[in-house]
Amino acid sequence: MAQEILIIGESGSGKSTSLENLNPKTTFIINVGQKPMPFRGWKGKYKKLSKDTPDGNYIETDQSNTIVQTMKHINENMPHITTVVVDDFQYVMANEFMRRANERGFDKFTEIGLHAWEIAQSGKNMRDDITFVMIGHAEQSTDLSGNRRLKFKTVGKLVDNVITMEGMFTVVLFTDVSVDAEGNTSYQFITQSDGTTDAATFTADRNQYYRSVKVTNLM
Repeated sequence: MAQEILIIGESGSGKSTSLENLNPKTTFIINVGQKPMPFRGWKGKYKKLSKDTPDGNYIETDQSNTIVQTMKHINENMPHITTVVVDDFQYVMANEFMRRANERGFDKFTEIGLHAWEIAQSGKNMRDDITFVMIGHAEQSTDLSGNRRLKFKTVGKLVDNVITMEGMFTVVLFTDVSVDAEGNTSYQFITQSDGTTDAATFTADRNQYYRSVKVTNLM
C-alpha cells in the first residue's frame, strides 16, 4: 500500500511549484490541467511517456481511465519511480462534468464520484515504496455547526455525497501564503487542523515527502 498525500490550496499558492523540489529521476507527473508546469526547466526534466519514450515520466490527460491505467503501468513496470503526482485533480471531475453537461438526471454525478474514487483508490493500492500525491483546489464550506471550513473542491454536493476525498488520504496538507512586515512572501503547508481545515499528518513516514517539498518554504 502506497503512502498517500493530498495537497489542497488556492490557485497561485505554490501547489504545483513545490513539485520543482522533487527528484525527476524518481517522479512521475500526471498533468490533468494540461498546462505548462510553473517552474523553469520542467520540459528538460519531464519527458512524455509514449511508445518512443517508454522511460518517460510525464503525461497530460484528464481521462480517469487513462490515469488509472498509467498508474498500473508505473506500479508494475517502472520500479525506479517512487513518487507519483496527479495535478490538478479537480479537472478530472470538472472536465467530465462539462463534457456531460447536457445529460439529465443525477447518475452522472455518481459516475463522476466513482471515477474520482477509482483514481484515489488506485493510488492507495500502489507499491509500498511509492508516495502517491494528489493536488487539488480548495473551496469554502461550512461544518454542521455552521463554522467556515476549507475543503477539497469537487463539482458539488452530489459528488460530495458519494466520496469525501480528505478521508481517503493519511496525509492532508493545505497551502498557506503569508506576507511578513517587510513584504516578503512565504509559501508553506498547514500540516495540522486549526479548526478551519482537515489538515492531518498522522503517518510514520511523513518526513519522506516533507523533506522533498520543504514544508516550511515551498518556493
